[in-house]
Parts: sequence; C-alpha cells; structure tokens
Amino acid sequence: MNHVHETAKVGTDTEIGQFTIVSENVRIGRNCRIGHHVVIHPDTVIGDHVRIDDHATVGKLPMKAANSALTQIAQLDPTQIESGVMLGTSAIIYRSARIASKALVADQASVRELSSVGEMTIIGRGVTIENMVIVGARTKVEAGAYIATFSAIGDDCFIAPEVTVTNDNFLGRTEERKKHFKGITLEDGGRVGANATLLPGLTIGGDGVAAAGAVVTKDIPEAEVVAGVPARSFGQVPTEQLLEERRKKRERATDELVVKQIIRFFENGTVTNGQR
Repeated sequence: MNHVHETAKVGTDTEIGQFTIVSENVRIGRNCRIGHHVVIHPDTVIGDHVRIDDHATVGKLPMKAANSALTQIAQLDPTQIESGVMLGTSAIIYRSARIASKALVADQASVRELSSVGEMTIIGRGVTIENMVIVGARTKVEAGAYIATFSAIGDDCFIAPEVTVTNDNFLGRTEERKKHFKGITLEDGGRVGANATLLPGLTIGGDGVAAAGAVVTKDIPEAEVVAGVPARSFGQVPTEQLLEERRKKRERATDELVVKQIIRFFENGTVTNGQR
C-alpha cells in the first residue's frame, strides 16, 4: 500500500513500491523505479529513468536548532532530481537541492538544502554534503567524507574516503566567527587522499593533490602534491596524471623550454675546428 497525493503527477511505466508517500504537487517522470518506504516531499521534481531505493527521503525541509549558525529556514525552491539519477537506500536529499543527470547518491548519504551535485558525479556511501555546497560534474566523493558549508568542488575531482572539510577557524566560539565562515575550493581535477583534513578557506589549485592523512593549512598551487602534518610540498603531479588540457599545457611549456635552451646554446656557443 502506498499514498500518492491527488495533485501529484506520475509518468508512464513508473513503478512505486509499498508504503511509499508521494506528496502534493510532486512530478515524477517516465520509467522510474521508486522503492519501498520512500518519502517524496511536496513540489519535488523527478526526471525520467530515475531509481530511488528503499527508505530514501527526497525534498526534506531542514531543521534549525536554536543555536544554529548556518541553517536557513526560508522559502526554498523545490528539489530537482534530473533524469538518470540513482539515490541509494536511506539517502536524504533536502529541499532545494539539485542532483544533475546520471549522478549517484549512495546509501545513507545526504545532500543538504541549496546544494548541487553535477552530472555523472558519485556521492559515496554515508557522505555528508552540507548546505550551500557546489559539487561539479564527473567528480567522486568517496564513503564517509564530510564537505562543509560554503565549499566549492570542481569537475573531475576525487575525494577519498573519510576526508574532512572544515569551515570554522574559531571552533564554534565568538560571534566574530560568523563573519569568516568559509569552506574550501577544490578546482577542476583536484584530488584529496583518504583521511586528509582541509582547514577553512583553502584553495586547492587545478590537479593539486593532498596526500592521505595530510592536514592542509595553506593553499595548494596548481598540479602540486602536498603531504604530512602540517602538509608541505612533495613536488609536482606526474604529467600523465593531469587532466588533458593541463597536461597539454605543461607539455607545450616543456617543448618551448627545450627550444629556448637549444637556441641559447647556439647563440652563446663558439665554433672551433667544426666543434662547439
């Protein structure tokens, strides 16, 4: 037995499991598979070919604790689940979150209000994406990672299991902290190893890497590797690991440097008996 509100619209060939609630003004596309005990809150928009597993919750309104610093209770736009998305068992997608096409949000993961997940991105089991976070396309956020409010993660990034992103250098004390909340910026192709901790306000440049277990206290330049506690430079990311455009840029720069060295050699050299 399930309950589909009379104002909800369900597309053709969509299957809805037992004890599922589809609330008022929900829109569900064609060929979707909605599991058992799923709750879809009012106004949620779901595209075609979407899979939502048992006990998932979609469109949940946030709760604001009496001393919460960042949760906003205001007029929020409807949740959008685009075509081809998969939501795992007990996943929670809050109202106004947007999950782009062919993304996967795995079992017990949550995506808070005013956050977005890009197309073909994987949000792993038990991941927490806090409110006001942007995650780009084709990115992987692995099991148990925590992404703090006001963070921005680019395209083609990798965040390993149990990574912690922070946004409060004041550790919850003083009113001054509210002026300085800032998560991290992980630019396209950036990677973070397992159990690394990223302190507030940092930028990891494109293709930059924080090694497993690192405590990152400073920005990481483009295509640089850092490791340790506190993290320090361990050189450059190997060329073959760079995203294609950045790899080509480095190869061009290397070729130009070689040409300049050859020209300098011939300009500065002298010829004696046919030799330099």
